[in-house]
Amino acid sequence: MRAAPTILHLDMDAFYAAAEQASKPSLRGKPVIVGGLGPRGVVATASYEARRFGARSAMPMAQARRLCPNGAYLVPRFNFYRSISEQVMELLGRLSPLVEPLSLDEAFVDLEAGGVAWDAASAREAGERLRADIRAVTGLTGSVGLAGSKMLAKIASEEAKPDGLVLIEPGTERELLAPMPVRTLPGVGPATGEHLRRAGMTTVADLAEAGEDELVRLLGKAHGASLHRMALGLDDRPVVAERDTKSVSVEDTFDVDLHDRVRVMNEVGRLADRCVQRLRASGHSGRTIVLKVRRYDFSTLTRSETLRGPTDDPAVVREAAGRLLDSVDTTGGVRLLGVGVSGLADFTQEDLFAQAAGEQAGQEEPAVADEADTAVAEQAEPEDPAERRWVAGHDVRHAEFGPGWVQGSGVGRVTVRFETPASTAPGRVRTFMVDDPALAPSEPLPLVAAPEGPEGEDGVDQASSSPASLPKSRSGPAGGSGAAMSRP
Repeated sequence: MRAAPTILHLDMDAFYAAAEQASKPSLRGKPVIVGGLGPRGVVATASYEARRFGARSAMPMAQARRLCPNGAYLVPRFNFYRSISEQVMELLGRLSPLVEPLSLDEAFVDLEAGGVAWDAASAREAGERLRADIRAVTGLTGSVGLAGSKMLAKIASEEAKPDGLVLIEPGTERELLAPMPVRTLPGVGPATGEHLRRAGMTTVADLAEAGEDELVRLLGKAHGASLHRMALGLDDRPVVAERDTKSVSVEDTFDVDLHDRVRVMNEVGRLADRCVQRLRASGHSGRTIVLKVRRYDFSTLTRSETLRGPTDDPAVVREAAGRLLDSVDTTGGVRLLGVGVSGLADFTQEDLFAQAAGEQAGQEEPAVADEADTAVAEQAEPEDPAERRWVAGHDVRHAEFGPGWVQGSGVGRVTVRFETPASTAPGRVRTFMVDDPALAPSEPLPLVAAPEGPEGEDGVDQASSSPASLPKSRSGPAGGSGAAMSRP
């Protein structure tokens, strides 16, 4: 435990929803829910306006619609969110070489390692400066927690929400934690919380009074001992800049159960290609191929196969995933499929026979589909291709009316609201035929216009012509810390 509150935890406020509100003036101050819009969709993020109606993350989308029928429901734009996240991580990297990202919108920072804080006053100053920089660069808000440990810094940032800063002075930990519910502590989920409640422990003070022996008896040696230390406010985990990636995976949940075996096989192949793209982007290869199948009755099966050496060859991964699928009965229907690669390495040991098979297959079909190929493949499916193209919330550009975003589509038409992040008032709404040649998908616009300089003196409107982007590289040890980010 540190004698000064020099560990910072940043948590962006309702990140996905806030980014959508910032990019769409007509949604500012209104309930916005981001997530899957299908019958089995789940809420990724709800704006604070939507939370007042009871909508929250991880809630089934159908339930959110019942609670908040007048909200704006949008499909996530992960590339857009990732670009904003990298801007934020760039700012964190300027504070310290030790930045530990937990997700796109959350990270720990060791301020002492960066030499920017050594006591409560300097830590608070660094936290306030960070909040101001985030607002200036992204137009969004983040909440900051400062404490002498990671656990307490995270608790402080939660107390600071939204758009605030809370500093926990070392020495006040036990007094602060005592009245909090046991679920406040890391590692206490619904099941553990219920188990503790039945034992008469509902607050952190109850855990501290129960003692280590009692918690070990109830929860086991490792969990019980760890929980007792946290109840006393003790946490000596360091901020770790580099976190080893253990696996790479992708999965899809389908609005309607898949019964056609050929369709299931095609989906597995597509997931394998997407998984390899992520694998290569992370600079890894892997030995173990994993297939996940959730059937119509919610039973989930996992099958795996370990290769002779690590690979990042899409043909090899597709072939292995196909073999694994052969061992699974899908006749009743499939609601979810996933493909993953584990046993990661930083090099590739090619299987010559598999590689030869992949090259032969490559003569008939590209190994990794690019975005255009994926769009063609999706349009070959039984669903209406036009409606799949115009996704609610995604960016478009019209040859006459300029940039806008899709409000909705159906029955051969698409409704677009024409506005940009810089618009001072909600934009006008127009409806087009889905095959209107003047309308096309577009890259997101930056939330904050680039400052005027030599690059902008040619008369080009930077706010309407540049995609949401950020610095491509970082200096110092923190440069790689923002690349491996996994949650919503």
